[in-house]
Amino acid sequence: MKGLYAIIDTKLLATRKTDPVAFARALLEARPAALQLRAKDMPAREMLALLRALGPMCRAAGVPLVANDRADLAVLAGCKMVHIGQEDLSYELVRRIAPGLAIGVSTHNLEQLHRALSVQPSYVAFGPVFETATKIQADPVVGVDGLRVASEIARAAGIPLVAVGGITLARAKKLSNLADAFAVIADLFPPGAGLSDVTERATQFQRALGAVARGAEARPW
Repeated sequence: MKGLYAIIDTKLLATRKTDPVAFARALLEARPAALQLRAKDMPAREMLALLRALGPMCRAAGVPLVANDRADLAVLAGCKMVHIGQEDLSYELVRRIAPGLAIGVSTHNLEQLHRALSVQPSYVAFGPVFETATKIQADPVVGVDGLRVASEIARAAGIPLVAVGGITLARAKKLSNLADAFAVIADLFPPGAGLSDVTERATQFQRALGAVARGAEARPW
């Protein structure tokens, strides 16, 4: 995993009256490292339908689709990955009920990071690195120094690290050597931006993070 870990936040898109599928299509043009659906307030049936709509697009682009929180929906939709937080189902339980899923784990301090690395997940997320407005009751900011320490620990364990929280294009350029991937929500779709801007910004993130452009198969959308 290297480059932009793009997140589709349905709550943010609702405030902009933007269709999540159209937004995903714009992101996939840049071939990010992964595409996560974050639908905290969406009923399970609607989230499942959206995951199923995104799945073929992601497979055609060669981009892993990640379901946030819901391992059950990830399995039903044929996702490659599920992302779990500290208050979600445990890694061990998710592994038992969905042995075929790759699993990413959120961590917010070094104790959580060490605990997550001990079970050898597909990747660990660490942060927030900076203050973020896209998460209610966010954990304390770890800062650049905290990210640097986490990076050393994760690399020693051989597990990819995803930096999260307040990541902007300007910051990503300066931090690109401190994580394998960077999770971004708000700075992909700043106020006043259109979908063509989303594609351009996602592409800029990929370049800033040293991601190698990947070829695309024929697109069915």
